[in-house]
Amino acid sequence: MPDLRRYGAFPWQVVSIQLDDLSRARKFPVDLYLPQSPQSRMGEAVTAAPVVVISHGLGSDRSTYAYLAKQLASYGFAVAVPEHPGSNAEQLQALIAGTASEVTAPSEFVDRPLDIKYLLDQLAQLNQTDPVIGRRLDLDQVGVVGQSFGAYTALALAGAQINFQQLAADCEQEGTFNLSLLLQCRALELRQPLPDLQDSRVKAIIAINPIGSSLLGADDFAKVQVPVMLVSGSSDTIAPALLEQMRPFTWLESANKYLVLLQGGTHFSTIDVPSTNTGEVIQLPSEIVGPDPALAQTYLKILGTAFFQTYLEQNLSYRPYLAASYTQSISNALLPIALVQSLTLPPQILTSR
Repeated sequence: MPDLRRYGAFPWQVVSIQLDDLSRARKFPVDLYLPQSPQSRMGEAVTAAPVVVISHGLGSDRSTYAYLAKQLASYGFAVAVPEHPGSNAEQLQALIAGTASEVTAPSEFVDRPLDIKYLLDQLAQLNQTDPVIGRRLDLDQVGVVGQSFGAYTALALAGAQINFQQLAADCEQEGTFNLSLLLQCRALELRQPLPDLQDSRVKAIIAINPIGSSLLGADDFAKVQVPVMLVSGSSDTIAPALLEQMRPFTWLESANKYLVLLQGGTHFSTIDVPSTNTGEVIQLPSEIVGPDPALAQTYLKILGTAFFQTYLEQNLSYRPYLAASYTQSISNALLPIALVQSLTLPPQILTSR
C-alpha cells in the first residue's frame, strides 16, 4: 500500500480567481489546485479530475487547509478552496478592531452553501472556456471537506437542511455545555423559507468538528445519503464530541459512514497555523491546538486521500485505509486515533441536549 503520508505522483499548479455573485452582492476569492499529468514532461493537464471543495471554519481563511489541498492535488484531485466573506479571518479581525458588531451574521448559514453552489456553477463554465482550467474538471464527482461552520456547510450541501422546529425547542432550554449551540441558535433569525442548499453534484463529504446537533437534528442527518466521514476531537470544548459528532453519527443512514476520533484532539487540531496579512505566523497556545497538530494533519491527509479515492475515483484499492485496523496501525500515543463505522449510545445520551 502506498504511504499516504507522502505526496502522490501528480505535480500541481495553483490558480487564484475572484468570483462575484451579483445576485447576492457576494465577492470572494478561490484558490484552485490543479493536478498535472505525472507522465508528461510538458506538464499536461489531467483530464476529468474529480473536484474537492474545502470550506474553512468560522474566523479562518483558505490558507488553513492548504496542506490538505496540496495532498489531494498530488493524488489527482482538482481542489477548490474558497474564502467565505462574512465568516472568515477578516471578519474576526474586524470584530476585534471594533469595526464589526458580530462575529458573523445569521445569513452565513445560507450564504456559505450558496457560495459553494455558485463556485461549482462557475467552474462548470470555466471548464468549457478557460484555457488554463479547460476541461480538466469532473464536476459530476464532487467532494466537500469542511471544518466546524464549514462542516455544517458540507452537510447542508449533502442534503441536511436546517430544522427550525428542532432548533427552536433546543434554544429555549437553559444551561448547556455546548458552546456551538450559541452559534446554531443564530439561525433562528433567518428569513423563511430558505433556498435549496443541497447540491446533487456532491457525492461525498468529510465534516471535521461539525456543528449541527440542534441546527439539523436527527431527521436531517438521516437525509444525508452520500458517503460521510465525521472527524471529532475528544477535547473539543466548542463542539463537544459526544453531542456534536458521536450522537449525530448514530443518526446518519448513509450506507458508507465513518467516525474518526482524535483522543485529546481539540476544535483546532487539524487547522494549520494561520498567518496575518503581512505574512506573520500566528502561534496558537498549546491548550487551544492540543497535542502535536502535525499528527492530526497527517491523519487527515491519509484518511482524506483514501476516502475520496474510494468514493469519488471509485478506486477500491484504497478502501483498506478506511479500516479500524489500519487506523490503529498509524495511531501515535501522543494523539491516538480511532475509526468506527457503527456506534451504539445509551438512550439517555441520544435524547440529551
